[in-house]
Amino acid sequence: MPRIVHLTSAHPRFDTRIFVKQCRSLASHGHEVALVVADGLGDACCDGVRVVDVGRPSGRRERMLRTTHRVGQAALALGADVYQLHDPELIPLGLRLHYAGKKVVFDAHEDVPTQLLDKPYLSPRSARLLSRAFLQFESFALRRFDGVLAATPFIRDRLAALHPLTVDVNNYPRTEEFTGLPAGAAARDCFCYVGSISAIRGVRELVDACALLRSPARLALAGSFAEPALEAAVACSPGWPRVDQLGHLDRAGVAGLMGRAFAGLVTLLPTASYREALPVKMFEYMAAGIPVIASDFPLWRDIVENSACGLCVDPRDPAAIAAAIDHLAAHPRLAAQMGANGRRAVMERYNWENEADKLIAFYADILAPRPLFEKRFRKARINPALNSNN
Repeated sequence: MPRIVHLTSAHPRFDTRIFVKQCRSLASHGHEVALVVADGLGDACCDGVRVVDVGRPSGRRERMLRTTHRVGQAALALGADVYQLHDPELIPLGLRLHYAGKKVVFDAHEDVPTQLLDKPYLSPRSARLLSRAFLQFESFALRRFDGVLAATPFIRDRLAALHPLTVDVNNYPRTEEFTGLPAGAAARDCFCYVGSISAIRGVRELVDACALLRSPARLALAGSFAEPALEAAVACSPGWPRVDQLGHLDRAGVAGLMGRAFAGLVTLLPTASYREALPVKMFEYMAAGIPVIASDFPLWRDIVENSACGLCVDPRDPAAIAAAIDHLAAHPRLAAQMGANGRRAVMERYNWENEADKLIAFYADILAPRPLFEKRFRKARINPALNSNN
């Protein structure tokens, strides 16, 4: 069986995109799959996937310098047919694997150059310089890899200029996780937000909206705060008494929460990286059969309006967010119909099963034997100096 090794120095071992979706799907299609992680939880085998742990780093500096080296050592020891990288910091390792004659795939979870422009701890000038530097390094490296996966069509279109085998494999939900949930939105008294909690994801505005609600609905907040100071700040908001803080939930807990909510919130703030993103939580709300209240970005509005599955609001306006929540709370039949529309859209289009087929086809192409002249032609395009030997 072809052996595929996934490498991450930053993500948890049971990351939804990496383990739950990609690793398990590849293993179920007959590939021998291993996942190298750095979480300190030890080696294991789960759902047909071998997990190799190189130890948890003590901080970001150790992760960038030492953990990436340990991940590389573990990768070489596994002797894979293909290595798939999930973190930008592993791109230098990917180049070393490439020059060692290995097949390498990069999975672009985010649009890093755009993300760098939104970092609040960077000055505008530093952000632009870092973004341009990463673009140049990314261009150099990805042209030498064997394929590129992208988490959104936007990222795919940008990276397709660097590599001819670039495929978008979107983070759409696994429909099996959301089967058996109660239909409709009647008799539900909470709305929910699920995911990482940060200022840029709109938690301040969301909690402020709770203070403006006319309905008795409560916010079920599921996830971990990325910034302790932010948690303390929003806890002082007038809307906080209307919040039930649930912390991190496992996959079953997420499905259960969505099964008792009448709406799901995804009101991320309008940054360059979020406007073209496809937030997982939006499609999970749809899969669970509840309407979404989403940021009014053109891409998101097209999805929500074309599927008739929710409402779009200005994420910077707590009053607009509160009005949308009150509207759905006051009209349970409308909420139920929007929820049913969203679930149907996921079952037909926005589901992991369709994306898994693309992933399997991508790997079939990667693993297909290449004629010697085709390999040499590809290298010549990357390094014109090779042409002088022809």
